[in-house]
Amino acid sequence: MPMNTLKDVYIDQVKDLYSACNQSHKMTVQLADAATNETLKGALTAGAEGIKDGMEAAAAIVKAHGEEPSDEFCKGMEGLVKEAKAHAIDEDFGDRDARDAMIITQYQRMVHYGIAGWGCVVAFAKRLGLDEDAHTLQKCLDDTYDGDRRMTEIAAGEVNRAAA
Repeated sequence: MPMNTLKDVYIDQVKDLYSACNQSHKMTVQLADAATNETLKGALTAGAEGIKDGMEAAAAIVKAHGEEPSDEFCKGMEGLVKEAKAHAIDEDFGDRDARDAMIITQYQRMVHYGIAGWGCVVAFAKRLGLDEDAHTLQKCLDDTYDGDRRMTEIAAGEVNRAAA
């Protein structure tokens, strides 16, 4: 599909977020399984549910505009997921707290990609006068920011201290 209008860009990027959520959801479940700190494990489990909610919201928006969400594959998230697998899952750790610190690092990299994407599509939806879309997408953005802040709190309050 040629990108001729802001709406074309908007739909393309919501599809990209759908793919990014799909990929990051699967990795977040793996990160939760690998985590040993119970607070971290719980936050990752909640994060996986939030990502799933974002994926469903993106799919609903794309379908409401007459398209299919699975028409796009997010190469950016593909790279972040590969990095998370290599550094937090497959890496050999002699200390479980160090692995938990790495899990937070890799999760937050995926989340920051999501923050950028959600922020862009919120701005596009607002400019296009798609108020309902903008409201839904803003909630996804807010939830993503909340998850990121929660990971920072866990890292600073428990995990990094234990890993040091």
